[in-house]
Formats: sequence, structure tokens, C-alpha cells
Amino acid sequence: MLKSKTFLKKTRAGGVMKIVREHYLRDDIGCGAPGCAACDGAHEGPVLEPQPLDPASSLCPRPHYLLPDTNVLLHQILSVWRPGTWASVASSLRLPGSLETYVEQEQGENANDRNDRAIRVAVKWYNEHLKKMSAENHLQVIFITNDKKNKEKAIEEGIPAFTCEEYVKSLTANPELIDRLACLSEEGNEIESGRIIFSEHLPLSKLQQGIKSGTYVQGTFRASRENYLEATVWVHGDTEEDKEIILQGLKNLNRAVHEDIVAVELLPKNQWVAPSSVVLHDEGQNEDDVEKEEERERILKTAANEKMLKPTGRVVGIIKRNWRPYCGMLSKSDIKESRRHLFTPADRRIPRIRIETRQASALEGRRIIVAIDGWPRNSRYPNGHFVKNLGDVGDKETETEVLLLEHDVPHQPFSQAVLSFLPKMPWSITEKDMKDREDLRHLCVCSVDPPGCTDIDDALHCRDLGNGNLEVGVHIADVSHFIRPGNALDQESARRGTTVYLCEKRIDMVPELLSSNLCSLRCNVDRLAFSCIWEMNHNAEILKVRFTKSAINSKASLTYAEAQMRIDSAAMNDDITTSLRGLNKLAKILKKRRIEKGALTLSSPEVRFHMDSETHDPIDLQTKELRETNSMVEEFMLLANISVAKKIHEEFSEHALLRKHPAPPPSNYEILVKAAKSKNLEIKTDTAKSLADSLDRADSPTFPYLNTLLRILATRCMMQAVYFCSGMDNDFHHYGLASPIYTHFTSPIRRYADIIVHRLLAVAIGADCTYPELTDKHKLADLCKNLNFRHKMAQYAQRASVAFHTQLFFKSKGIVSEEAYILFVRKNAIVVLIPKYGLEGTVFFEEKDKPKPRLIYDDEIPSLKIEDTVFHIFDKVKVKIMLDSSNLQHQKIRMSLVEPEIPGVSISADTPNMDIDEPERKKKKREK
Repeated sequence: MLKSKTFLKKTRAGGVMKIVREHYLRDDIGCGAPGCAACDGAHEGPVLEPQPLDPASSLCPRPHYLLPDTNVLLHQILSVWRPGTWASVASSLRLPGSLETYVEQEQGENANDRNDRAIRVAVKWYNEHLKKMSAENHLQVIFITNDKKNKEKAIEEGIPAFTCEEYVKSLTANPELIDRLACLSEEGNEIESGRIIFSEHLPLSKLQQGIKSGTYVQGTFRASRENYLEATVWVHGDTEEDKEIILQGLKNLNRAVHEDIVAVELLPKNQWVAPSSVVLHDEGQNEDDVEKEEERERILKTAANEKMLKPTGRVVGIIKRNWRPYCGMLSKSDIKESRRHLFTPADRRIPRIRIETRQASALEGRRIIVAIDGWPRNSRYPNGHFVKNLGDVGDKETETEVLLLEHDVPHQPFSQAVLSFLPKMPWSITEKDMKDREDLRHLCVCSVDPPGCTDIDDALHCRDLGNGNLEVGVHIADVSHFIRPGNALDQESARRGTTVYLCEKRIDMVPELLSSNLCSLRCNVDRLAFSCIWEMNHNAEILKVRFTKSAINSKASLTYAEAQMRIDSAAMNDDITTSLRGLNKLAKILKKRRIEKGALTLSSPEVRFHMDSETHDPIDLQTKELRETNSMVEEFMLLANISVAKKIHEEFSEHALLRKHPAPPPSNYEILVKAAKSKNLEIKTDTAKSLADSLDRADSPTFPYLNTLLRILATRCMMQAVYFCSGMDNDFHHYGLASPIYTHFTSPIRRYADIIVHRLLAVAIGADCTYPELTDKHKLADLCKNLNFRHKMAQYAQRASVAFHTQLFFKSKGIVSEEAYILFVRKNAIVVLIPKYGLEGTVFFEEKDKPKPRLIYDDEIPSLKIEDTVFHIFDKVKVKIMLDSSNLQHQKIRMSLVEPEIPGVSISADTPNMDIDEPERKKKKREK
């Protein structure tokens, strides 16, 4: 049946347009209940559960189905879902357009009231329909709504209706479910104190007017990890100079949470402040102790040079909340039998959350997930509810789950829908696969990777052509052959964006059948590849380049060490070794030429854990050793990426997926220049070439490690490299590589960007056909945004995994003393690097309950004078390393100064450690 609605709309030009909206009503939609004779054959898609709910409910003793209204679903279920999934779920919360349950909007009735009435009609229809189906064992449909008027009307109409809380409380067998109820509103469940702490948020309409008029600015709220009373707002679409606004003090932060989109009012210039150098963590237990907060805020307002003052503001409203489920620990209330407790998130940028739970004793010392429900004006902390218990603090599996959740790394097993698009086994290359593909299985191809690598993306070959030139090939796994555009496997790979490598675990971007088998270029098996082949002279100058889909058969899967041994061994002269020597010789020439053009050779200490084969605990920690073969592989991967970038941009000038590395602003280099100057060295930073040359010249015969330290510091000055669509940007330059154009082509098993680049290249050479999304620059730009986010989160997750395993290592190793070098000096601390472990840590000189030493900080040099000893960047010191477990939530590596000796500040290398296992001692005491 077709229903239509007609109305007139005035156009911008002043004309009148007739709009007709049609609504199709069907009479063939089944109820979804199994065994319903009236609807037999009319069921489409999923049906209702065969066994309706039969819980021990004191309100609904009979078997029943639940029909919650949309607001219950949005508020209760979506309170634990990440932003971005809401719209897709909300759109699926509509009942089908059935003829028998369709409701038209009545005159004077608003859309919400019409929707409420439609749901009541549906509940009533279900109850009458199910009554006919089972007169003896009458099934019920219970209406769940938190809307008081809606519930009253339902009861008047004879519909069994309860609030979410009423229904959950009636489940006498599961009292713990009450903890998981979301608070009804920001003003609901307020604390007893009626004191107003925060100013009211302005409504969205006023915020939009204010932003339009310039009264307010819109931006992303970014809380500080070091100071819970300070944050910055990154202003959207503003000028380069004024992109950041500082917020200081509880009232100015006004209930914004990290990553919220907020509206900010700028304060007058006489109220502007400088970024605070004070470290403040919220560790109080008293929710209402606002006087202490005001006292702490006064500490922030120290005298500052006028040049250091920054635009300062206050939050006047929230444009969009970006809350997510948070991992952390319960801080149990000191009040006996209290059900109200504070939850401390693992992420220091998130405020503590007030929850009510009857399971506090069971949840103490466990990692749990909590969701925020709202933040009333008279509450120091937001309200929330318990969602899930993850496991014991310190347990490897639990901590890995926490770091994956906190960094939003998709790590659930691949669904059956995704797996259904994998090739059937056994698999082999067919004649169809070889169409438009070169057979290169005769070539002496080999791969060179880290030990234990199973997802082998790339392989190489080098051979003499007999005409005085060489042929060099980079062969990359043809992942795009197996992952076709738009299917479930492609969508999941795009969502994940990248493989995440943790210390003991790999979170694959694609299923293991592809990553470790069919796409992995293992030796002595036929594999599909995408090849970039150059003809070069012996001076590594490219004479020709071609791209082709291919089939290869790798003759060896080598580690970097094995490849290096072959190159260095005079006794080995087989085809593989000859190929490696040719590649290595060319790579050295390519690298030299790149550096001459201004490419940077930076440094970053990478660590490698050696694990116990039984316990999988780290038993040794070393910095990774780099060989010539590491550089050899890197040079040819860079060359392939640059060659492919040029090709796809030639063919698709508006929608090539490229990667750029912006040049850092001059201010980024200040610390590097000052640090070098303190060692009587000059670093020039006007161009990448001058920086590279300066770093090459900066060495000291008496201090050989100085150059490495300078390169590590230079790495910290760099901007983040990002993916972008060529049609949406004018600046393609890659600063670090000194290349005018660059992309990622060489790792499609672990990077989705490379799969898109493969598809573009395949279309460019006529090996595959295009599809609409591939040539839509706006969709490519959105894809790049997700890929940049996923890559950033993967890096953070990897660092968190290294930090956790470093803690495990020092927990078993105990206290050690090692040589270190100062990387940064702060007002009350030095940040040091320990070369032996590639470990960075902070030595604090001001501690609670200890006499404070005399500290003089000089920002210009920079230096820190402690009593009569002056510390500069790159000075050599000796530190004691230990694991500090006094705060279970934030266990950390603690460092103390051993040398140089400063009375009252430094400690002896064999001084007994502080009570690092204090929480364990308390736990045992409680158990007794």
C-alpha cells in the first residue's frame, strides 16, 4: 500500500516547489516469533529468539519479550559505544513499515510524541498477535521506557510498561545488573550538596550564533596528562599563529572531557596566562573539597614573562561529546558500606568518574571499564556506571586488553562475514590468475626480514643484464588480488588500517590465512606479487622503470643477520649471495645520493625483548642492532615507493593517495640548537640539507655518543608524516626523505594505504579496473583521516606495550644502576636516556615528605643547578633504576641520581629500595 504526503517549499530564488513524499506500507512482514502460523513464510532476516526471556522477574513472572523505546536504546546501549557508530545504529532502530503498525502524525502532535505513540501501537499489536498464537502459554511483550508521560499513557492503554531501572531491579537473581544502568540525565543522581560548582552550558543554538558572530570559537578540548587543572583547545580553521587556547582552573574547564568539541569564550588579555610547568595529579578522595582545588589553582598563576602569555579562555558549551568506555581502577570509598565510589581512568587526561556499585570489594585491584552518563553542574566529577570487569591489575592478558581498548585498536576475531571472502584451500595459482601477469618464478628472488617474521611483504632480486647494466626488482605481495573493493574483508581491513605489533602479540589487519600464508612471500612456494623493476647502471642511475603484476618463487627467506653473513663471507658465491652483494653495493650509492640531497639520518632507540620460552616474561632487554642489510632493504623500499608515487600521480593527479612529511616550524628546533650550543656546536635548521650537514659535522672525539644523542633529539623536533589525497593538498614534499613526492606501496599485508596504492597502480598499467570510490577525492580524504588516526594509535599502543614489558623486566631484575645521558632539563627534574636498554626516564629532585634542594633553572642555556652542581643536556650521569608499584594504576620505572654525588639529593648505588611493593603488602594485610 502506498501513502503519500504533499507540501510546498519556497526556494531561494523566491519560487515555490511542490514536494511529494511517498511511504510504502507492506502487509507481508512477519512478527518474527518462531512457530507463528499466521506469519509463516513472511519472516525476513533475523527472527526473535526461540525462547523468550524467562528471568526471575518479580514484575513479569511469565515468559516475555522486551521492546525498549529508542531513547532507552540510545542512552543505555550507546553509552558504552564509541562515537562514530551511533548514527548507523540509530538508523537501524526503526520498526518496519508494516500496514498494521503504521501511525500518521496527527495535527498538533510533534515528531517525538508521534514516535512514542508508534512504539506503543507496535507493543499493543504484538501482545494481541502473540495472544492468538499461544492462548495457553500467553507470551507478553513488555514496554521499557524512561519517559514518564509515555509510560503513563502505555499503562492507560493496557500495555505492561516499566522504566529500565524498575525492570532491572525486578531481576532478583541478578542484582549486579543494577550497577550497569546508565544515569538518566546529566542532572540525575546528583550529589546531596546543592552547591553549584560549574556555570551552565549554553544551548547549541546560542553556541552556533556565537561562533558565527565571532563571540566564541569552536575547537577540540585536549586535557593535559601532567596537570588536571589545565587543558588546551585546538581551534578549528583558525590562523596558524592562534590555533591553541589555554584553559586553566576547574571552572574554566567547565566539565569538558578530553576530545570533546567545545565552544570557548576568549578572556580579556589582562587575564591571559602562560602554560604551567607544575605537575598536578588529581588524587583526592573527597568529591566536594572544592576549596583545595581553588588553593591548587592559585599555584598555577605564577608570574610569567609577557612573551610567554597565550590566548586564554573558558568553556561556555559542549558542541559534541566524544565520550567512550574508559579502562581503569576503582578507588574504593573509605566510608564503610558505601555504594558510591570513584573510578580512576588509566588515561590521566580523563577525570575521575563517580559510580555506584555493590561489588566494590570484588572489583578492588581489578581493571574495569566504566562509561560516563552525564556531568551535573553541582558535581565535582561526572556520573557513570560500571560496564565490565577485565581482570587483575598486572596480569599480562588484562594489561594487553587495556592498552588495546585505550588506544582504540580493533582486535576482535574476524567475523564469519569477513572470513567468507577468503580463498578456499588448498589454493594454487591458476591460468586465470596469470592473465595480465608476468611469470618471474625463474628469477633468483629472496626476502630479508627481522627474525621470526611470518608476514613477508617484500622480496628483491638483482641480476646482470649482459648489456653492462643491472636489473633490480622489488616484489611486493599482491594483497589487492585477494581483497576486492567493497566486500566485508575490504571494509574490515580499511577499518583496522594497519597491523599493530606488540611485544608478544600481533594484531593483524587481514586474516592470518592471507598475512602469514597466501600473501606472505615465503621461500620455495609460488606467490602472486606486484613488481617494480628498474634497469640501472652500476652507478645506481635509473635508466628504465616498469611495473607489472607477477608470479614469483622466492629462493630464500633470510634474516638481516643471515643476509649480512652471506655478503661478508668470502666462501659464498652462489646466485642469492651474488644478488645480495649487487643490491648492497647499489643501496650504498642510493643512500649517499639521498643524503647529499638533504635526506635526514635520524635516530630513535628501539628495544628488543628476549622472552622466557615457558613463562613468556622478558628475561633480557637490548637495543636493536642495525646492519648494512637493514639499510639495503630500506633503500630499495624507499626507491619503489617514490617510483610508484610518481606513476600514480601522473595517471591520477586529483586522487592519488600520497604521504607527506611537513617541515617543522623553527620553534621546534629551539631545544636542539640550544643543546648543541651548550657543547660548543652549531646546528643550522633553515633547510633539511643544512640540518643534515650540521648533524654530520657535529661530533666529538672524546664523546662518540654525542652525535647519536643529537640525532635522537632532532627526531623529537619532527612533525608527524601523514597520508593525504593529492587533489586535496598542494604540498606533497617529504621533508625527512628530501623527496618531492612519496607514497606507501611496499607493505600491503600490514598497511591498508598500500592496498589503495596497489589498486591505483593496477589501473594505471591496465592490470585492473577502477571503481567509483577509488576516484572520489573526498572519500579518499576521509579514508586518509582514518588511516592517520589508526597509525598514530598503533604507535601509541606499541609504546605502551614496550613500557609494560619494561616494567615486567625490571620487576624480575630488581634494582640496577646504569650510565645515562641527559636528554632534557626541567624546572625540578632531568630526563635521561640509558643507552644499554634504550630506556628513557625522569629523575625528580622534589619529592613529598623530603627536604627540597636548592634548584635554579635556566631556560636559555638550558641548565638546572642543584645545590652547587650544574646539569646540561647531554651530560653523563649514573642512575638507579627500579619499578615503582606504589600506585597500582600507574606503575612506572623510577630513576634516582647516583652520580654525580650531591649531598641530600643523590643516593648510593647499593642503597635499599623504597617500598616498591607497598600495594602487595597492603593486599596481604587485608587478606589476613
